[in-house]
Formats: sequence, C-alpha cells, structure tokens
Amino acid sequence: MDIDRRAFIAALGGAVAIEAMSSEALADALEQHMIERLDQTAGARSGQTTERPYRRGLGSLFILQGSGDGVFAANRLEPMPAAPTLLDFFKLRFAPANHVLQSATRALKTGMNEETILACLLHDVVLSLIKPDHGWWGAQLIEPYVSERVSWAIRYHQALRFYPDTSVGYEYPEMYNRIFGKDYAPAPHIKAAYAYARNHKWYMNARLITVNDLYAFDPHAKVSIEPFIDIIGRHFKQPKEGLGNDNSPAAHMWRTLAMPDQPL
Repeated sequence: MDIDRRAFIAALGGAVAIEAMSSEALADALEQHMIERLDQTAGARSGQTTERPYRRGLGSLFILQGSGDGVFAANRLEPMPAAPTLLDFFKLRFAPANHVLQSATRALKTGMNEETILACLLHDVVLSLIKPDHGWWGAQLIEPYVSERVSWAIRYHQALRFYPDTSVGYEYPEMYNRIFGKDYAPAPHIKAAYAYARNHKWYMNARLITVNDLYAFDPHAKVSIEPFIDIIGRHFKQPKEGLGNDNSPAAHMWRTLAMPDQPL
C-alpha cells in the first residue's frame, strides 16, 4: 500500500509531534493510518457525510478546527504535568470552561452549599471527551474523587433538564422547543431516569444543577477558577499520583483527556 508521507505526518500534527512520539506509538499510528486507508479503499465509509470531519457526539477536545477552505487542524496542546491535578485539567484541557465556571459562580452567589457548587463546576467537563449521555459519562469520570451525592447529581441532571420544577423556578427551556420542536418526547431511558430521580432523596441536588445550568450562557460573563480552589480542595479527592495515574476505574478517561493525540 502506498502511503502519502506528507499527509501521514500532517495527520499526526507535523514533524514536531512525530519527534515527540516513541517508536511504538509511531508504529501504532502508521498501522492505524493504513487500516483507515484500507477501509476507505474497500468502501467501508462510502456513506460518510462530508459536512464535517467528525461525528456530532465527539468531545470538543477531539474536534478539528476548520479554516473555511476544507483544511482542518488540531489545536496544539500543552503537555500535562507528571501528576496532573483537577486544576491542571481545567487550565490545559477544559479551558476556557466558561459555561461550567458560570454555572458554579451562579451557585456560589446564590448561597448554595459547597457540594452543589462543585457539582455545577464539574457537571459538563466530560463534554471535552464525549457528548452522548454526558450525565452518565460525567458521573463516571469524577465518581472516584467526589462524594456519592455529587456524582449522583451529575448523572441525573441530564434527564432532569427536560422536566420543569416550579418549586425552584425551573421551566422547560424555550430553547429546547426551538431545537427539538414542541412535540419532542425524551428517549425512554431519559424518562426512566427522571422517574427514578424524582423520588430519590438526592433529587434536589441534581435539580439544582439544572437551575444553575440553563442560565449560565452569558457571552459577556467574566469568570475564573480562583473562587473554587478551596472548595475543590475540600471536596475533590485529588490522587497523589495524579489524575490518570492512580489506577482508579476512571483513570483511563483522564489519560485520554490528557493525551488525546495518542493514536492507540
């Protein structure tokens, strides 16, 4: 199989990126490149849309940026520290994280408890990794490091978004009517999750995420991670080995976020 060397090098991020790769990683990348070429030749992707070079469920960290002329390039990422902390991920992988920072800021300013503030801060960070069922993915990502209440709230906020609760001033978002249509019915697993969460002792913990989620899209808001550093210190169990290095059930997810250019 003929390989376009320039295209292969460009796909990996250029010559500088290749120099930083080990021989094993480079070999794996070449093999994957050849597999993709073979699949294309065999017509395995003949039905692929040309509207964008990725599927809509892909996390934002993995989406290539288009120049408008059909050329796409990955943002160059700074390397993570040897033992990365949650703050390192906010700075180097989740940034600018404006939405979750706005959400947590709103929770802080309205006097909510620290676990709710932390849940608001973390509720959507997993969107850097993956988008479908982000409540479940998000809960799994942070579960080893927070209280069960916080991870539970993040898991079920996804379902609660589609159901109003006038007791806390949460109405069904008009934005959803515009996007999904007024006749939209949530998927069965979302309905089931809502029915379960609505009668759970921690229902309000998840509901308060939605309260601080919907109104956290101000393009002019000035926010920072600084007000939340102490809250993170009190309620996030930072592993001494660093996130991704601690052999937790979620360590592989943090490693993927830390090294999104790793081919295999």
